[in-house]
Amino acid sequence: MRHDLRLASGQATSMLDPGESATLTVPSVRGTVEGWCTVPGHRAAGMTMQIKTVGGHTGHEGHAGRAPSMPSMGHRAVGPGPIDFMGSMSAGWRPYDAALKPAPGGRVHRMELRASERGLEVAPGVRQTMWTFGGTVPGPVLRGRVGDVFVITLVNDGAMGHGIDFHAGTLAPDVPMRTIGPGERLRYRFTAGRAGAWLYHCSTMPMLQHIANGMYGAVIIDPPGLSRVDREYVLVQGELYLGVPGSAGQVAKMAGGRPDGWMFNGTASGYDRAPLTARAGDRVRVWVVDAGPSSGTAFHVVGAQFDTLYKEGAYLLRRGDPGGAQILDLAPGQGGFVETVVPEAGRYPFVDHDMRHGEAGAHGILKV
Repeated sequence: MRHDLRLASGQATSMLDPGESATLTVPSVRGTVEGWCTVPGHRAAGMTMQIKTVGGHTGHEGHAGRAPSMPSMGHRAVGPGPIDFMGSMSAGWRPYDAALKPAPGGRVHRMELRASERGLEVAPGVRQTMWTFGGTVPGPVLRGRVGDVFVITLVNDGAMGHGIDFHAGTLAPDVPMRTIGPGERLRYRFTAGRAGAWLYHCSTMPMLQHIANGMYGAVIIDPPGLSRVDREYVLVQGELYLGVPGSAGQVAKMAGGRPDGWMFNGTASGYDRAPLTARAGDRVRVWVVDAGPSSGTAFHVVGAQFDTLYKEGAYLLRRGDPGGAQILDLAPGQGGFVETVVPEAGRYPFVDHDMRHGEAGAHGILKV
């Protein structure tokens, strides 16, 4: 990917492509001069150096600098303050559409996917710059059947390098998952050989930062013989890290696995304000993908039992079995679906029931 070097003494290179080089001349060095890469997040991830003077003269100790190191994990970075999860969304806010459309006809599916930075409302009254596919978090949902071919054109409208990785396909990552610079485009073609609820995400390093700042989405590949349901939704769980993307404070929270909140489809508490809907007696299927990058999930619908549970390409419970399930547990990067029949009118909270999250766990409401 592209990098540069900026020194605290004022000298800086241009942004360099792989294989390029540049030389900086520092007229006089006194004390210690810090240097870093200005690509968002790279300084926080360890792309730093120092020029030090020794022995009381102005010569250089050397340009090798220190070994890269992550920000100290010994303290919690100060953020913008706690989120009011019970607060109101701003006027004009619209929820991510969780309704899942049927798989389109044809066997070849084409999509142009643009990487860009967008200001989005990520919690009640809280806006943040997010790194996105298609201007939303998560990115657009792709759906198809086993054997379908997906041809994705990635266009980088952002200010930094990005790539993409579709877990729904298998192929050597060297070329299709490479990082492309601003203004460049890349064609990614894969065949969906197996059914499942698959993650896609930015493949550019530091991958932790690109995923945690919003660059992820879901690909749904229907299992053969998938039955009809009355309502079908998709929820992609992600973590929310407040702060300037790539800043030292934000990256410290990511590295320590300390989110400020958890989100379904890009907004913490969003579906509390805009519930998903069903009618009494409807069979509802909910696909869930855990984008992480650090937290697992235990998906549960309060007041309901699951009679169908599908996880990582296999049915663990089928309609008609005598048993039932209460939780769909997923590690980061995993996916599946559950089905339930809602018996009566009411409000059915759906939650990430992982007790480590406490009150901050992702949640929403199915309104019947």
